[in-house]
Amino acid sequence: MKAAMGYLAGLLFGLGLAISGMTDPARVLGFLDIAGAWDPTLMFVLGGAVVTTFIGYRLVWRRGAPLVGKAFQLPSRRDIDVRLLGGAALFGIGWGLSGYCPGPAFASIGGLSAPLAAMLVAMLAGWYLARRW
Repeated sequence: MKAAMGYLAGLLFGLGLAISGMTDPARVLGFLDIAGAWDPTLMFVLGGAVVTTFIGYRLVWRRGAPLVGKAFQLPSRRDIDVRLLGGAALFGIGWGLSGYCPGPAFASIGGLSAPLAAMLVAMLAGWYLARRW
C-alpha cells in the first residue's frame, strides 16, 4: 500500500507539472529572464504549491500518524553545512542553465531531447558523486 501511495503521489505531481506547463523549460527560463520577456507563470505555480503545502501540513499534523506507515519520516538534521550549500548552488545553476529541475525532467522523459538527456545524465552523475563523497 505504501508503494502504491508513492506511485499515486508521483502521478499526481507529474500531472500537475504537465497541466501547469512546467515541463516546458522555456517557462522556467522565461521566469528567470527578468530583464527580457519575463514569464511570471512559475511564480503562480510555486505560490499554489506553498499554499497547498501549508494547508496540507496543518491537516496531516492533526492526525498524529500517517495513513500508510508507522511514523512520519522527518529529517533529523537542521544544520547548514558546505555540502548543503554546495548542493543547493549546483541545483540552482543546473536549473537555470537547463530550465529543468528533477520533477519536470522525469515528467518530460516521453519527449526526450538532447538538452533533457544531458540534464538527466548530469543529474545522475551528481547523485552518484554525492553518494561517494
